Amino acid sequence: MNEHNYTYHDDNFSLDKTEDYVLLIQVENNSFSYAICENGKLIAWAENYPFDELSDPQELLDLLSAKYKQMIVGLPAHSFTLVPAELFTAERLPNLARFLDVKPNSKVVAQTLDKENIIIYNTSETIVNAAEEFGIRNTVFTSKGWLSAIAQNSPGNNNLYLNVEKDKVEIAHFSLDKLRFYNSFDFNSDDELAYFAVLVANELNLDAKYTSLFVSGNIEAGSKSLSRLAEFFRRAEVNNLQVLELPAEVVAHRVLSIAALSLCALSEAV
Repeated sequence: MNEHNYTYHDDNFSLDKTEDYVLLIQVENNSFSYAICENGKLIAWAENYPFDELSDPQELLDLLSAKYKQMIVGLPAHSFTLVPAELFTAERLPNLARFLDVKPNSKVVAQTLDKENIIIYNTSETIVNAAEEFGIRNTVFTSKGWLSAIAQNSPGNNNLYLNVEKDKVEIAHFSLDKLRFYNSFDFNSDDELAYFAVLVANELNLDAKYTSLFVSGNIEAGSKSLSRLAEFFRRAEVNNLQVLELPAEVVAHRVLSIAALSLCALSEAV
């Protein structure tokens, strides 16, 4: 996987107009990216800023401290579990958290993932503290938007959806427009990426020769990674799903995960 680091600002972007903008921040363990949209159009995007710039901004101080129409912060999970919404109560959270690999200096968060699932996840206390500067109720699980975007666009029962970022891949499967499977895996090579895709397909009893992969994130159309995946499946291609109006120089599959945060209603942390 290549390490990408892109920056885009529309010519009309101005910090004097932030009250008309929506700020989207997607946090990883040691870095973060941001995107800004206005009336459904992407007007700014930048990747791979060091996490310190979020917790103690210097270069981005004016941008991050401005007043926005809305802010949504996607938080990463070190581990997570999904619980049916009808079974979840706040009183059960401590017991449910036992299913997680909770480490020192981490915090457990429970939030709505979709109409049927609550996601319970743990993330760094440092990350949560930084997010609280933007309002903890402005936070969502980082991939909620990505999953929502797929769910709203008639996902095929024989499709797997992958989102690749650095050394992690998220894989989702939908049946009858409902989330059937979601998990993430760490990988170090194209072979490992293909292995996890095949593993998930086998667990779901999907016949690979009839299964299509749609991949977003840090991957190139026509890349060795896609070619390797295509050796095991009916096809493997980049996911061109678009949730914001994009400029010609920004490729849809690269920004799908962060752009899809714009679909998230503000989540209430439990």
